[in-house]
Amino acid sequence: MSEFVPRFADVSDAPACAAIVRNWLDGTEWMPDGPDVAELRNIISEAIPKREFWVIGDPVVGYLSLDPSCDLIGGLYTAHPGSGAGKALIDAAKVGRSYVQLWTHEANVEAHRFYHREGFKIIERNSEGSDGIPELRMEWRA
Repeated sequence: MSEFVPRFADVSDAPACAAIVRNWLDGTEWMPDGPDVAELRNIISEAIPKREFWVIGDPVVGYLSLDPSCDLIGGLYTAHPGSGAGKALIDAAKVGRSYVQLWTHEANVEAHRFYHREGFKIIERNSEGSDGIPELRMEWRA
């Protein structure tokens, strides 16, 4: 059983979430640079009230953003991959749903392994995602 307990985010969580994304961008050599931490903080602050936005840890060590209108995970980031935080966030997103979808970068092989373990299957390939990197659409069904 995970020690992590997801909770819904509030805007005060945006700086920690932005730092997690920025650290991931900085540490991922195949990923284009992307927005700075201030811009990420603004993007996340605007998304929190519009989505199901889960965070985990105190201080925050991960988050999951989900658009409930189409059950699409728009982002899942953790400060410490393999810690159980991502699984706890995915489990929270699945509660009450029979379907969840997401897009993941084709180059993000570690993420594919994680999503496969969590029951997701590859459904579609997009040769050029919004950032120019090929993406895979994955789905989970109960």
